[in-house]
Amino acid sequence: MPAAIIGREGPLTGRRFPVGDTPVTFGRSSESSVVIASRSASRLHAEMLREGGRYVLYDRGSRNGTLVNGKRVTSHVLTSGDLITIGGEVFRFEIADSMETITEFISPAVIESRGPVLNVTVSGGGPVGLAFALLLEHLMGRQVAVTVYDGRWTEDGSRVVWKNDAQGNVRRQQVVTVQSRQFLNLPEEVQERLFRAGAYSEMWPAGPDSIRGYGPRNIRIAYIEDTLLEMANEKPDTIRLASTVFDPAERREEVVKDHVLAICEGSRSRTREYFAERFGTPDTSIYSLNGQHVQDVVLGLRVKSDLSDPMTVLLTVAQNRFLLNSLRGEGFLNMRLTDAEAKEVIGVDPVRHVFEECVASRPCLMAREDGGDFRCSTHGTLFLPALVRGSALWKRILEGLVLFGVAEENLTAVTGFRLDMVQRPRFTAELYSATSNTPGTYGFLLGDAANAIHFWPGRGLNSGLASAISLARSLSDSWRGKAFRDADFVRHEAAMSMLQYRHKSRAWKAMVTSDGHGVSCAIKDKIAWSIEEAAPESAEGEAHLDALMDRLRKIRNRLSPRLPGMPDDRALRDHLRRLNSETVRILVASGPWDTLVVGGEEVDLDIFYRGRQRPDAALTETTELRPQPARRDAHEIPPRPNHRPAAPGPLSSNPPPA
Repeated sequence: MPAAIIGREGPLTGRRFPVGDTPVTFGRSSESSVVIASRSASRLHAEMLREGGRYVLYDRGSRNGTLVNGKRVTSHVLTSGDLITIGGEVFRFEIADSMETITEFISPAVIESRGPVLNVTVSGGGPVGLAFALLLEHLMGRQVAVTVYDGRWTEDGSRVVWKNDAQGNVRRQQVVTVQSRQFLNLPEEVQERLFRAGAYSEMWPAGPDSIRGYGPRNIRIAYIEDTLLEMANEKPDTIRLASTVFDPAERREEVVKDHVLAICEGSRSRTREYFAERFGTPDTSIYSLNGQHVQDVVLGLRVKSDLSDPMTVLLTVAQNRFLLNSLRGEGFLNMRLTDAEAKEVIGVDPVRHVFEECVASRPCLMAREDGGDFRCSTHGTLFLPALVRGSALWKRILEGLVLFGVAEENLTAVTGFRLDMVQRPRFTAELYSATSNTPGTYGFLLGDAANAIHFWPGRGLNSGLASAISLARSLSDSWRGKAFRDADFVRHEAAMSMLQYRHKSRAWKAMVTSDGHGVSCAIKDKIAWSIEEAAPESAEGEAHLDALMDRLRKIRNRLSPRLPGMPDDRALRDHLRRLNSETVRILVASGPWDTLVVGGEEVDLDIFYRGRQRPDAALTETTELRPQPARRDAHEIPPRPNHRPAAPGPLSSNPPPA
């Protein structure tokens, strides 16, 4: 009877490898039948042979071993349903029954068309919404029909593209850091298109979110958006792109006929507010101090730094006032503001002579003009602190440029955004009950609509991708052509609650610290207190510089094994002497990133979906799945010190420089 190996976890998820009379080899070698990119796989790791009507799996002396149903084996006679773990990849071995034998002679498209179609609407076509649509299409094929709405798109012939600046869409040029825990769970074709040579860099050392030997990658959000939208355009049979804002009231008759509404519009989602009674009232109290909800205002400065990546990483981790995340030096320098400084982040209309808060409240991007002014293309306002060059805020902005090696002319745009956090009671809700004419519609909050995260590099996007991955898996596992039940989404809701706790507890630690008496206080307040101090004598200024140098040495010693090229003491001290004494005092007062507190175990979505049935077998599967034991890090090879692992798959031969 026909047999096959089907990818269950890892980059090969959903891939089907037929098994016949010829040997099937597994390994990193490009000559393998099943090529595994992970460094923890050997070049020839394992081999499957058909012997006397049986299929036998042999480990070929691999360094990290071959597991069948969680146990290390040298040889094993396979039975249908066995789970094989090699190099971080998990495969399921299947032998088709008589029904599957019949379907071998039928076109896959015909088989898929026989099954009931899952109808999904996505409000918001940013990276999270598009990644969710593409992953769902990858998992379910023609069993799903997805419609994605976004008002920032327009039609260009037969294709949907992003609007440009002149059309009112100021594209985000921010650089984000995508963790391997997230990008390795995206479809292989998405990974290949996103991580082309030159499109990303690896400036941050591997951390708790780094798995299978791959570190975090810096990539521009606009590039992610363009690539994902381009890929969605290529799948018109399953993904429909609507270049208009989704209005839940106007689209009600359409939504009640759908099974799913995925809300991916961001932290200010109107669709979420329309269904607020279904999702419940958010709680601000656990993110409050002294009864006041803690909020941050961050000024985003688009810059080009002349410093090396190791230097910028070291300077960023050493303090909480500024954060630079860039792609080969170009990106955004984020500046945490005090409450008093935040009030100065306004624009002025040069014609009507009125003030506007567009730069901080919309938010809008103010690009630098030839004359040096920063103008909002949407509202025509100018950035007031840059006009009043004697303002204290503008002087501190310039000090931030000095800290990160940015010439003033290489500051090309200014924006701002407000950050706060709430505890959401639920992320899944039945929006419309099933009737004789409608299937019942479930709504889901994904991305920033579920959790708006602090401005650490890429944290919001990583959480959003994780939520999209969880929902796509949950839907593909649960879909049986019938109305959904609350019980179908227990795993997804649990995963979302864990994401909320993990990422927001970490974000809270990035907004709040303690004073000298152990009492919690906002980091922005410690910065404000430092600004209010009297100007120090020269001796005190030297003491602050020494304190900052001591901090930098400790961080450098910790990061050097994972991040070569760190500056020595002389280079650091010479660079810091360019700053004025107030800036050094503020940097010391802001404290370093609390990497010990915010580090540790990450949310592993696989624990919720391990051993779950995949949609490629949904129509014919009869064999009961066996639970897969937790993957152990002992079976993975960690990256060597001072070594950056290659990119997955075909990218491994030519990774771009960090």
